This record gives sequence, structure tokens and C-alpha cells, in this order.
Amino acid sequence: MEKITPKIHVVTLGCSKNLVDTEVLLGQLVGNDAQVVAEADEADIAVINTCGFIEAAKQESLDAILEAIQRKNEGQLKKVVVMGCLSERFAAELKKEIPEVDAYFGSHHLKEVVRELGIDYKIELLGERHLTTPSHFAYLKISEGCDNPCSFCAIPLMRGGHRSKPFEEIIAEARRLTQLGVKELNLIGQDSTYYGLDLYGERRLANLLEQLCEVDGLEWIRLLYAYPAKFPKEILQVYRQSDKLCRYLDIPVQHSSDEVLKSMRRGISRRALRDLLLEIKETVPGIALRTTLIVGYPTESERAFQDLCDFVREVRFHRLGVFNYSQEEGTTAFALGDPIPPEVKEERRSIIMQIQQVISTERNEELIGRTLKVLIDRREGEFAVGRTEWDAPEIDQEVYVIDNGVVEVGNFCLATVVDATEYDLYAEIAP
Repeated sequence: MEKITPKIHVVTLGCSKNLVDTEVLLGQLVGNDAQVVAEADEADIAVINTCGFIEAAKQESLDAILEAIQRKNEGQLKKVVVMGCLSERFAAELKKEIPEVDAYFGSHHLKEVVRELGIDYKIELLGERHLTTPSHFAYLKISEGCDNPCSFCAIPLMRGGHRSKPFEEIIAEARRLTQLGVKELNLIGQDSTYYGLDLYGERRLANLLEQLCEVDGLEWIRLLYAYPAKFPKEILQVYRQSDKLCRYLDIPVQHSSDEVLKSMRRGISRRALRDLLLEIKETVPGIALRTTLIVGYPTESERAFQDLCDFVREVRFHRLGVFNYSQEEGTTAFALGDPIPPEVKEERRSIIMQIQQVISTERNEELIGRTLKVLIDRREGEFAVGRTEWDAPEIDQEVYVIDNGVVEVGNFCLATVVDATEYDLYAEIAP
């Protein structure tokens, strides 16, 4: 009698690091011929890979769990498995509050998750991934966890201390991804600039970038999550030397006020931060700087907020995101309370984004008439929609190219910008 295997649906919440974890899990499932389904209503088993970073992310994860439990109670699901950051951090509370979940696992229990699903974990599949992104780009995790003492951040509580992935494993994984058709690698880690210090006694990010640039088939390599304190400036020379390394750097500064930076335990002053960003822009002409900021931190006075506004105007980041401060249990900032009202946080976030909107509009209008290299991600009506080297997938702006259906998704093209809005470009195929 033929064995009936369950249909498994995996829900991924949170950041790209969670997405990679899901792809590794799917690699085990697909490698074992498990039935993985894309639609939730087709599944017998739901696996929810949760995020526990800030309050909004936690609530999204809880809503997904409760929705799955409701479907289980209605007989649509046989099993619900929860994994990831939220269950790593709040396992005891979750088991007490939502006991209907069949099993909870943390962020580092892939083997146990696979076995809970009735699948044999295969060591020979170690490093294999089933991509959930379009086949032309992928995320490559170079490290896990974080050793930085930021007062507001719960990542070390969920992901543990920094652990670099061995050099050889990263290069081997990059080569496997190119064999799958990947042309763009987005390098991620909680702190990518710390890479190598724990394994080799020194930061080896520059050497890693150099070796990745030698991988045949890769055309773009993008660096995300670069911590500003003790920034390894030697990587700037790799930017200057290699055309494969996108002129793009994601460097979350979080704030600019000295009083806030000190309380946040960021390990850098306003002046040092400003000097670093200027040096990066001077050393690598044309580089796009992306950052994230936090408004409404407990010690953020009106003066400190105005300092942040001035800093954004001065530095003129190419890409910028803003989070409202979220008080997180277990962090050192928790004891400071959460004195700034939600409506004030939201007002401050809106003000920063209005400043950035003006900057982004001016930058985009300066690109009108220029011909840019664009990687096409999808088609949308008459447009081939893609990104320049200054834009990471899913979070940055896009280029809408009128191409008469010529350019295939996953390919590069040269396009001349003919119009611009605050967060998008419009272009035509270059003659």
C-alpha cells in the first residue's frame, strides 16, 4: 500500500535571514521528496517561521499562529509547527498561552523541525537550499547572531552571539547558487562587518568579498547590515577594485544624537559616524548609502530628534527606513520604560520620511537622461520592472522600463531614465 505523505506549507515572517532559514528547511524537505505546497488551504501541516524583533513583528507572528490553530480546530490542518525567533525567545510563554501548537522550536533546531515533520534529516543535504526568491537573485548568510551590546535590540536573545560561517562554506554555497542561475548575491548577517573575528582572530570581510568576486557567473554582490562601529575600512578598496561589488552599502546608524547613541550603546559618536559616512562616499564615488533609524527611543528629547533631522539632511542618504522604538523585554533599555507616546513617535517618523522624500526626489530627478544597468525582476503590464545596483530587492526603489517585451525576467539591460518620482524611476531601453 502506497504511503500517503502529508502536504506541508511553510509561512516565513520577518527578515531575509529568516527567509534563508526557510530555504534551508525546504532544501531538506524537497531533497526528501516531501510534498511542499504553496497554498495554505492545500496543506495538512503548517510550519510558521516566526519573527520576534519588535512588537509589530511579534503580533504578526502571533496572528499567523492563531490563524493556523483555527484552521486546525476546524479540521483543515492536522499539525501546526512553530519555529524561529519568536519561539526561541518566548517558548515557555507560547506553550502556556497557545498549547494547541504541536511543537515549538527555536532558531537553531533545523534537525528537530525536519524530524517533527516525519522527514529523515540528511547530512548530505547540508548547505542545500530551495530558493523562494526569483531564480536570478538570492540571499547568502555569512554569519549568525550578534555580539554588539545595543540597548534596544533583542537579536542576541533570539539568535545568540556572533558565529561566522566558515570561509570555504560560503564560497561553496555561492558557487552552488550560481549553478541555479543566481546572478545577484545579497550578503546578510546580523553584523556582516564582524565577519571572521570569531573564527580567524581578525575581520576577514574584505578577503571574503574579494573571493566572492572571483566566482564565475556572479554579476552583482551586495553587502547589507554593516555595523558602523569599528567598520573595516579595508573593504572600501575592494569596492574600488571590483565592478561586481554593487556601489551600495546598508549601514544602519539608528540615530545621530550623542546622548541617544550613548544610551543605545552603539559604540560610536555623532562626529565619528559623520566622518565615517563621508569617508565612505569619498573613497567609493557613486556609492549609495542605505540606513535605518529609530525614533522615539526613551532618551530622545526634542533636541535629540532635531539633531537627527539635521543629520539626515546633511548626509543625504540614498535609501532610508524608520522604525518607531519598541520596548523589548530582556534588553538593557527596557528599564528606561517607554515614555514617548505612540502618536509622538509616529509624528517623528513621518517628519523624517518627509525629509527623505525630498532628498530622494532630488536624487532621482538628477538621474533623468542617464543610462543605467538594470536587473529585471518581473513584468508588470507594459513594463519590465527591475533595479539598479543602488537598490536591494524588496526594500528599495524600482525602475519601470518600457521595453516592448524584449528583456526577459532575470536578465540585465541598459535603460535610459526618462522620468522620476520620489521612489521610482521610469526608463526606456537604451538605443
